[in-house]
Amino acid sequence: MAWQSPNCIVHAMQSVRRTIQLRPFLHAPKISLRSNVTPILSQQRRDTRGYATEVQAAPEIDFEKFYTQPARIVPASPAYFSGSPKFIDHLLNLETILAKWASLPTVAPSEAPRMAWFKLAQFRDFVGEPVPTKKYKNLIKILQRLNRIDPKIMPIEVRDTLKTFLRPGNPYGNKPAPATVDEMGRARGRGKRKTSSAVVHLVEGEGDVMVNGKTLVEAFPRLHDRESATWPLRCTSRLDKYNVWATARGGGVTGQAEAITLAVARALLVHEPGLKPVLRKAGVITVDARRVERKKPGHVKARKMPTWVKR
Repeated sequence: MAWQSPNCIVHAMQSVRRTIQLRPFLHAPKISLRSNVTPILSQQRRDTRGYATEVQAAPEIDFEKFYTQPARIVPASPAYFSGSPKFIDHLLNLETILAKWASLPTVAPSEAPRMAWFKLAQFRDFVGEPVPTKKYKNLIKILQRLNRIDPKIMPIEVRDTLKTFLRPGNPYGNKPAPATVDEMGRARGRGKRKTSSAVVHLVEGEGDVMVNGKTLVEAFPRLHDRESATWPLRCTSRLDKYNVWATARGGGVTGQAEAITLAVARALLVHEPGLKPVLRKAGVITVDARRVERKKPGHVKARKMPTWVKR
């Protein structure tokens, strides 16, 4: 029979379901569109402002828990990819400090404090990089410019930076105490010339001169040597004002006389520092660094052939 087919049964079940779902709406009261819908729409229009919609703000970001990971690792030094990053870091730091304090007053180069900077080999060991000579000279120029800032107002930052580039045991940092007259009124001076050395004690007196326990004439028979030994007193017109006790060793007679010259001049400056321009002009406080090389016994120096001799 046709009503007993499966399709008929399915269609019958679907019709029953639709009837059950529509039953609440069939028994509901009728709604008037004109009376009820219009007040609802007008109320919604009053609550809204144009096309704007109410948006809820995002929560505040807690930066203490906010971690970002860069796309690539960024080096700490801007000169990381250069050939000598440590040297360039020092150079950039000095340039930054110079630009910061360039407006401060400076002193003349001769009046600036003497500083013993690193030598090139020492600086290479300090940074651990093969720094070229030309680049290191540029760094030294910046250090010298910073060192010319007036010491009275030099910032602490500049002082600490300059100390970083000083050689260990700065020879100019620990200056010896200036010589003074002792309790007996004596001033001590030392001098050298070639292989000769002399120590002089100068005290106010009548012009007596003793060399190695001898009088000036006995110690120096030649007039030239006697005048050389006492020339600092002669050129300042102090020959009859001071007594001299000198001890000379090494070298010849002329070398000892010239060593005494330097020693007397230095001792005289202890008594009267104002005589320095006169003594410098006379050339008695200038050190002559020339020394005579001692020949080894049995050593024969090879004779140099003239350039015109044909070989």
